[in-house]
Amino acid sequence: MPTSGIVRRSAYFDSVTLMLAQQEARRLPGVDEVGVVMATEANKALLRASGLDFADLAAAGPDDLAVVARAQTASVAEAAVARAEEVLTRKRAASGPPGIVRPRTVASALRQRPDATLALISVPGRFARAVTLEALEAGLHVMLFSDNVPIEHEVELKTTSRDRGLLLMGPDCGTAIVAGAALGFANRVRGGRIGVVGAAGTGLQEVTSLVHRFGGGITHAIGTGGRDLSSAVGGVTMLQGLRALADDPATAVIVLVSKPPSPEVAGQILGAAAACGKPVVVNFVGAAVPRVGGVHSATTLEDAARGAVRLAYGIDPGETGLRALPAQEAGRMAPGQRYLRGLFSGGTLCYESLVLLRPRIGPIWSNTPLHPDEALEPVTRSRQHTVIDMGADEFTQGRLHPMLDPLLRLQRLRQEAEDPETAVILLDVVLGYGAHPDPAAALAPVIREACGQARAVGRHLAVVGSVCGTDDDPQDAAAQRATLVEAGALIEDSNARAARLASLVLEARGSRGAPAEAKRLEPAPAPPPWPEAGGITALLRRRPVVINVGLELFAESLQAQGVPVVSVDWRPPAGGKAYLMDLLDKLEA
Repeated sequence: MPTSGIVRRSAYFDSVTLMLAQQEARRLPGVDEVGVVMATEANKALLRASGLDFADLAAAGPDDLAVVARAQTASVAEAAVARAEEVLTRKRAASGPPGIVRPRTVASALRQRPDATLALISVPGRFARAVTLEALEAGLHVMLFSDNVPIEHEVELKTTSRDRGLLLMGPDCGTAIVAGAALGFANRVRGGRIGVVGAAGTGLQEVTSLVHRFGGGITHAIGTGGRDLSSAVGGVTMLQGLRALADDPATAVIVLVSKPPSPEVAGQILGAAAACGKPVVVNFVGAAVPRVGGVHSATTLEDAARGAVRLAYGIDPGETGLRALPAQEAGRMAPGQRYLRGLFSGGTLCYESLVLLRPRIGPIWSNTPLHPDEALEPVTRSRQHTVIDMGADEFTQGRLHPMLDPLLRLQRLRQEAEDPETAVILLDVVLGYGAHPDPAAALAPVIREACGQARAVGRHLAVVGSVCGTDDDPQDAAAQRATLVEAGALIEDSNARAARLASLVLEARGSRGAPAEAKRLEPAPAPPPWPEAGGITALLRRRPVVINVGLELFAESLQAQGVPVVSVDWRPPAGGKAYLMDLLDKLEA
């Protein structure tokens, strides 16, 4: 099929706008595929892998816009490119209310809302430092959604925020709940007595959603960003969040969630948790935590939610059996089917699955491997048992997270289903504010098609998953589960239970586990000095007033909740050109 493509130099659009243009162009009759992306190296590789290469693509840079279409005829391909450009032009012209000039900086937004308390920042990672510093210097707490932020920038920003008594959630923080306001991808949960601090966005979502499902409620959920508990960063935000929740009279029980932290940072966190004066449930996924003081260990995210509800409310949530008989599922498969393919949108859910699966089915290739010698290269092609996080940086640089745009995961699902060795496909479906409005509707036709094609050649494909969210979410978790089940998926009540069902099916197909020993973490001999939390405590006392810099989708979700928000019409400084930005930095210095 013929391909048509263009490059527009220094033409920045946020990822949601790019997705909308891509979807509009793809609807034209005769169009096979469309790509509308910022021309990062990762995006260019994905375009080429999809057969969407064109002459000018190689010379395009990360701040350039690439629009390409493949269609039945050259004229249709050209029309699709023109349609995408038309949508982008229309969206830019229509941004903001009629007659209202949108602020271009945090400072000018503050002049419109001098009562603002928090900045929600989702600009490309290489620009995040400057915008975040501007917000912190203005006295704003910050939720920094941006990923691909250099670690040295994170250390600088968190040192600045701590010295000013401000809370910096992030970088790469996708979820928070502050005084009932759901920020980023948070879920709609009832208020209650349980506070959460999580260095894990979907881990935080899983715990808060399950607390809601088990009859409990949430005071606040503070995201830290995934690197907060690294030795380089030192757990700055988790210690601040722990202190603020310890001081919060409405919070009776605290939950801490993270992938395995640096041992020395874990010691500081555990020491502080043991001395904070409240029960603290700790799930450092894949690590063993001792019972000291008021610290309670949980082995899974589901266990953490159950434990917190039990401590806060005296409720012991019941458990149901698995949704399918593993041996029966395994018995319907063809002789060559023996491998797992996990396709996750949530990084913590992916990691939890790896921790639960590997001892039962053996080594697993991944872009977030438990062992360095099981790193998947290239990430575009699976081998043997494979579980990948499709929300990782290599998939999201310059394009939308799969919780917003499912296209890449749907393509990968088709690819894995065609492999005659695939036995089980393991998925997560993550709901909440800001997420895709109906992810099950996007997944269901592909699941139905994949299962039908497998049956046609004498195979049986088990598609196993879970829905992270609540029935009160905009997408309605119960409706999402029903749609997926009708399509042929086996949907469990939690990510941990879905991993367990998948492992039992694969064990019945002959997979054997690999020895695993959880890293044991010990508290520091003495708790660390408490960080100042007065400003953070004040933030938690009332619903925030937000300045949104980046994805307009986040502002729209806050408006739907009745949260006051001002959106900044942000553009890359100096047109995004690196040499001009360097010159500006020197002038400012």
